[in-house]
Amino acid sequence: MTGALVLGACGAGGTESADDASGGSEALTVLVEGGGKAELEPVAAKFSEETGTEVTFVELPYDGLYDRLSTELASGNVSFDVAALDAIWLRAFADGVAPLDDLFTQEVQDDLFPALLQEATVDDRFVGMPAWTNAEVLFYRTDLFEDAAQMEAFQAEYGYELAPPTTWEEYRDVAKFFTQDTDGDGATDLYGTDVKGAVETEWLATVLQAGADGMVLDEDGNVIIDDAKHLEALEFYVAPLLEDQAAPAGAAQVDWAEAQNLFYQGQTAMTRFWAHAYTQTPEDSPVAGNIGVTPMPAGPGGVAGVPGAWYLSVPTATDKQELAMEFIEFAYENNELGLDTSLGLAATQSALTSRAGQEGDEHLQALIDTLEAPATQPRPATAEWQEIVDTVLVPMLQKAVEGGADQQLLDDAKTQIEQILG
Repeated sequence: MTGALVLGACGAGGTESADDASGGSEALTVLVEGGGKAELEPVAAKFSEETGTEVTFVELPYDGLYDRLSTELASGNVSFDVAALDAIWLRAFADGVAPLDDLFTQEVQDDLFPALLQEATVDDRFVGMPAWTNAEVLFYRTDLFEDAAQMEAFQAEYGYELAPPTTWEEYRDVAKFFTQDTDGDGATDLYGTDVKGAVETEWLATVLQAGADGMVLDEDGNVIIDDAKHLEALEFYVAPLLEDQAAPAGAAQVDWAEAQNLFYQGQTAMTRFWAHAYTQTPEDSPVAGNIGVTPMPAGPGGVAGVPGAWYLSVPTATDKQELAMEFIEFAYENNELGLDTSLGLAATQSALTSRAGQEGDEHLQALIDTLEAPATQPRPATAEWQEIVDTVLVPMLQKAVEGGADQQLLDDAKTQIEQILG
């Protein structure tokens, strides 16, 4: 998502740098995944300018970052002072990072979305400060939705005005309507939407929209994937493909990249996608300049999404905890700097609200509305979550998009998840 630029090496955690040993400026090492490094660079630059502290990034790919964290936090011999953690890792690494409770004043808590506060809390202590967050929103082609002929035809067929869908029912109507043969050759060349079988997060958001009490697990850790709300969500999720023929075939292999390509190539009229993509539309895309954004459509449980947040944490093994905490506090206070990076994301309500509605940032209000929705929840706080996703949820969705949603799929998934959790 951003270019790689590895600035430093290891050895910061329990050792002095040359500058420190000679009485020069202090130094911090920040461990970060490549896609999010750009979010922290402006903060680091300002922190260095104001404090004289040198901030060095160690940038790793996603899997490599997880492996480094696993090894060093378990051993107690760390090469970093601050780490950027994916939300789904917080539970797994909670024992190796310091509590940040002193940073979470009431003012700070009031400025963070409820789902992020919930996610940052493990065993009644805050273990990570949100650095940036994301969520899926609904992207749609304004050139189609605002076309007079399309508007007239939709009104005639469905009996109400064409507009970005706000409910599940409207979403299906619009997806069916925009599945068209636009060049008259007898073959469909425009689909209303996509169905993603190779990723799980969008279906999880649909589960929340259905009104479920939790995604896959309830708050007590019980497996609830086999309940009626999960089945309702699965049936709705695959309906545009299997019942309405309003999505391209091959959904079992459609992931984020493929869905994004379909939309940018003008092959779909709508896509549910991560909000940051609004600012990354290729200039040569046939839909460039014709993209609108609105919150996720509401199901029986209302609007809902799954936050995609990253958090800053401090390993307990670093001897620079005080300085690391200072950096994290500074990152919170300057959270709006992330809005001017290539990802264009922030985590605080105040930062996102300050830019919402401005030219070029039209997607931020949809992101805010989705994150503020009462039904929005973080993913389950279990150390086995990634295993559940890889070995159960994605394979289940791939079966559903090929053969349809049924109770047996969910029953089988429950059995597998219970075996993973022991």
